[in-house]
Amino acid sequence: MLEDLSATTTRRVASRMRPFQQPGDVVIASIHWGSNWGYEIPKEQITFAHRLIEEGVAIVHGHSPHHVKAIEVYQGHLDLYGCGDLISDYEGIRGYEAFHSDLPWMYLVRLNPEHGQLVSARLVPMQMQRFRLNRVSAEDARWLCALLNRLGASFGTSVELAEDNSLRLVWGQGQGQPSNT
Repeated sequence: MLEDLSATTTRRVASRMRPFQQPGDVVIASIHWGSNWGYEIPKEQITFAHRLIEEGVAIVHGHSPHHVKAIEVYQGHLDLYGCGDLISDYEGIRGYEAFHSDLPWMYLVRLNPEHGQLVSARLVPMQMQRFRLNRVSAEDARWLCALLNRLGASFGTSVELAEDNSLRLVWGQGQGQPSNT
């Protein structure tokens, strides 16, 4: 449990991770934060995620919201501010249908093992029905693509829809371009 998201807390968290790190390890910080519903990302969360990366974290895996939020690539490292729920017991909760929490993701990422920088990211949207995962329809994939492009615009990320309804993350100038993956 973190008391706050200050620079002091960031240094404390990083100093606790370092003794366990072996050569070649990639550090992932999985953080339960943010409200369950909504697309806003508080400035303090963005700053904290950036500080964690500056302290050596390769991926910031944010979770708590029951739907996807914006994706950022900061200094070549992946910030997932809200991953949604791949499987959850929130199926059927009324009043939040606009967020499509029934459309979770599988995140398939490739990192450079030397320094943990992102090489590529493919997002495979699924649809949860009766606690089972199914492939999404083309219509749902297009909706998710438009949503991530809207949410990622301020972070300099976008996604491209593939024929199989998966999405490829694009970021930066010349980064995130197709490779032999």
